[in-house]
Amino acid sequence: MTSERECYVYIVPPGATEFVTAGRFRVSPTPDGEAVGEFVYGRRYLERDDAVELDPVELRLRRGPYETARMEGFFGAIRDSMPDFWGRRIIERNTGHTQLEEFDYLMQGPDDRAGALGFGLNVEPPAPRRKFNRTLDLERLLVTADAIIKDEPDIAGSAAGQVEALMLLGTSMGGARPKAVVQHDQDLWLAKFSRQDDRWDHPRVEHGLLKLAEACNLTVADSEITIVAGRDVLLVHRFDRHRTEGGYRRHRMVSALTLLQIDDDPTARTDWSYILLADELRRVSAEPAADLRELFGRMCFNAAVSNLDDHPRNHAILAKERDWRLSPAFDLIPSPVIAIDRRDLAMRCGRFGRYANRENLLSEQGRFFLSKTEATVLLDGIVETVRSQWRPVMRLAGVSEADCEAIAGAFLYDGFFYEDVA
Repeated sequence: MTSERECYVYIVPPGATEFVTAGRFRVSPTPDGEAVGEFVYGRRYLERDDAVELDPVELRLRRGPYETARMEGFFGAIRDSMPDFWGRRIIERNTGHTQLEEFDYLMQGPDDRAGALGFGLNVEPPAPRRKFNRTLDLERLLVTADAIIKDEPDIAGSAAGQVEALMLLGTSMGGARPKAVVQHDQDLWLAKFSRQDDRWDHPRVEHGLLKLAEACNLTVADSEITIVAGRDVLLVHRFDRHRTEGGYRRHRMVSALTLLQIDDDPTARTDWSYILLADELRRVSAEPAADLRELFGRMCFNAAVSNLDDHPRNHAILAKERDWRLSPAFDLIPSPVIAIDRRDLAMRCGRFGRYANRENLLSEQGRFFLSKTEATVLLDGIVETVRSQWRPVMRLAGVSEADCEAIAGAFLYDGFFYEDVA
């Protein structure tokens, strides 16, 4: 970065629907070309009865400045509020620039970003956005998404810029797929579109896998399928929002990356770990035993269905009031890779690394507050549900027989059951 940049950080406190100013964030260049970030809570904010921390790890509620030299000077909770790959692509499209500084992505992000935070240059926060896309707007948004993916120079006439702005979703936890926020059944949902180069009906398969996880007694985001211009669109309920008569309450949310205090850079991948995440959940969760059992179940489920994109951005904690809990599961998708001897999850899941294998999954069960018997019963129950229910659940979700055959190799691959893996 070339110059000092700063902004105010806003937050919607628990039970409220309006932003208040929480503090100030500044990023400054260093003589060696790096950057240092500084955040300080405002005095008036700290005096509020409803003041809450931005996150339970790096930015606990206290007076005085916090500093970080990690991640170009960005604290984890602020990074989690920034646009994901898709949001960045649209920002670049709207600004006409592809080499923006991180601070530009932060400031160009939309009001309705994930979690409860907002950012701006004025001390007083703006009023929250009141109008949202509706499901009847989805066809227009789908056409725009297709055009952006194809890098078409002209999009749907003079309103193209407005349409692109409507499609922004400022979350680092949504991945690279085209998406938009829509109001549906008087609540906010994330609409995830298919791509024309998808190998199968991605919206229905993801919907089916969420329902399969639910059948395994895991807590997942609510989802529906709607058909737009002859194409399937997945609607996923936004669990970081709650509608009231006065507007939407916004719940704080931070990713597992922030809990683990690590980057999503490939060089930091050795620190991606369910085991370490369990350690952090023990410290921050209001109900650690329940959340650790849930996390263990999700780890086993991801191994059983070859959800190999289970990186730390796809795990989060949520605070609807003051207390933090593990969020519902989201972004689940099977990966029917060719390998049948060994498949690796994105995060370390046992004593033998990332190996998606039954013996490995059971090797560190104590870190999840589970006895060997409890962990074995939980894992075997998930395995049996996946074995007997994956195809019926997928078919009930509307996945075609051809697509079921295309993803069949993801479920309970041979290496999952290998013994003596040391």
